[in-house]
Amino acid sequence: MKKLFTKEAITGLITVVSLCILYFGVNYLKGVNLFKPTNHYYVLMTDVSELQTSSPIYVDGFKVGVVNKINFGFDKPPYSIVVLVSLDEKMKIPVGSYFELKSGLTTGAYLNLEMNRLVGSCYQIGDTIEGFSEAGIMDKVSSMIPGIEMLLPRLDSIMAGIQKIVNHPALSQSLDNIESTTASLQKSSRQLNAMLSNDIPSIVKDMKIISSNFVDVSANLKTIDLDATKAKVDEAVNNINKMSIQLNSTDNSMGLLLNDRSLYDNLNTTSKNAVELLNDFKEHPKKYIHFSVF
Repeated sequence: MKKLFTKEAITGLITVVSLCILYFGVNYLKGVNLFKPTNHYYVLMTDVSELQTSSPIYVDGFKVGVVNKINFGFDKPPYSIVVLVSLDEKMKIPVGSYFELKSGLTTGAYLNLEMNRLVGSCYQIGDTIEGFSEAGIMDKVSSMIPGIEMLLPRLDSIMAGIQKIVNHPALSQSLDNIESTTASLQKSSRQLNAMLSNDIPSIVKDMKIISSNFVDVSANLKTIDLDATKAKVDEAVNNINKMSIQLNSTDNSMGLLLNDRSLYDNLNTTSKNAVELLNDFKEHPKKYIHFSVF
């Protein structure tokens, strides 16, 4: 019986299958899913440093595609670099969006799609979109190296200055002062807590008593007949006014005594005569007293 497959046919079939597996495997490792529908766009860039085929494309940190090809645009003056990108079939790019080349320290270069969310119209599949590049992390580190090299010779003097500051007695004294201050603060805090727990309650109790007394006084004031008291005060004031008027008038004894000058002079003269009479009586008693003997 004639064999259906010869050795040569089996060998060729195995070779074709191996090549297919190799092709799909390499693309899988690159992140290209050949069985998933994608949309292709072209990105014009002036610098694609570190960017490679199969580099990821992100939107707000979410992977939406990969870089498919990178070609030099000889027919596109001023000779921009054309990057063919493959995005998810459902991914729509609004007009005005752009790609930005970024670089991570561990992830390498990748494209970040900055979406223009202010418009509703979108690019058509196969359109050309503008792209920009950002300086990579290694470039930033390289730009810092000259400054670091200039700083290295000064590290010895800086370390010596730091050592001098650390070993200075004033620093130790300052630390001791801080420690004593902290201890004082702790003591003050304990005293304050003691005062709050002991004195404040008694003060609050006294304030409550004073407040209660004020309430009682207020209640007593409410019971006072202010109208009657006012009437009595008015009556007393009127009596005082009448007395003052009488004292200033000359139609009564007190008024005459206070206001009549002649009465004052007569009283003064009488008092003077009485004093003279008393002095004369003391000096010449016999003139006023007579004794008769049988």
